[in-house]
Amino acid sequence: MTVHTSRHPVLGEFTLRTLDPEGHAPLLHRWVTHPKAAFWLMQDADVAQVATEYRRIADHPHHDAYLGWHEGAPAFLAERYDPAHVELVGRYDARPGDVGMHFLCAPTETPVHGFTQAVITTVLDWIFADPVTQRVVVEPDIRNTAVHALNAAVGFQVVGPVDLPEKTALLSICTRAAFRAATQGAPA
Repeated sequence: MTVHTSRHPVLGEFTLRTLDPEGHAPLLHRWVTHPKAAFWLMQDADVAQVATEYRRIADHPHHDAYLGWHEGAPAFLAERYDPAHVELVGRYDARPGDVGMHFLCAPTETPVHGFTQAVITTVLDWIFADPVTQRVVVEPDIRNTAVHALNAAVGFQVVGPVDLPEKTALLSICTRAAFRAATQGAPA
């Protein structure tokens, strides 16, 4: 089921659809075990483990995952979660209206300039389309400098390091106003 569609003026249509944990597991396995997805922390997973993880997310009341499509082809993964119940529980000052987010672009041999920024913009536009959402919270690995720069480009402000069981993360928060200010003129 399609949950969000946006159009980038140069790159075309981006769509988020409900993820099928079992049906999409082989595709996701290729993505999450690729060397460029090292920060996704699933490098050693097999297809069954990927299906199990995404079934766990689908069954969770405070976490869900979506397959992102670009111009009709699967191209990225997006997760949305409630940080008061998942991932960041007790690790920051959670507020009503906070939504946690993860995203992963599919590995490619032919990168397209601006694609990853178009993906994160699409994901944030989808999350902020819900009027209840006040802030989006992310916790990328502190070593993932590329995503920190991307987060800053779309309006995230760094809160600081936070220790999680599997990593030291750089907690960052983006308000609706900061996102709109950072992406003025960007596709919604």
